[in-house]
Amino acid sequence: MTDNNPQIDTQNDAIDKEKLYSDAAALEDFNNKIVAEFRANGGKVGGPFENGTLLLLHTTGAKSGQPRVSPLAYLPIDGKILIVGSYAGGPKNPAWVHNLRANPNAHIEIGTDAYDVVARELPPEERDAAYPKIVEIAPVFAEYQANTTRTIPLFELIRA
Repeated sequence: MTDNNPQIDTQNDAIDKEKLYSDAAALEDFNNKIVAEFRANGGKVGGPFENGTLLLLHTTGAKSGQPRVSPLAYLPIDGKILIVGSYAGGPKNPAWVHNLRANPNAHIEIGTDAYDVVARELPPEERDAAYPKIVEIAPVFAEYQANTTRTIPLFELIRA
């Protein structure tokens, strides 16, 4: 894989997705390890995310108002930075989706660069046009969509 092909394969790595869906503490621990590795290595991590394009998304909790950090794959599509609310095909949206819907002002870290962004959820027609482009770059997102009944949301991150 190259940095331009961020295939994230949670099927073939030792990740218990069901546990991460249902156990908030396990998910937080998993994410904290990725965040630490990301920051220690200038934005690079190993394991199932090795060679992927990752960013750290800083949001404000929709209910708590507390700061949250989520490591996410991002895809550069048509000159835009897109993030995918796949939750690896889980039955519900990840918490960061709810956070961005409540407060679209966020902050990101990409590599060693950091800046403020405004998140814009792609409306259905635009989302449906972009999703095949995402799948072309990272085919695992087709599997994630097939594994859930919800429509996986896409967000564009626009530099503030």
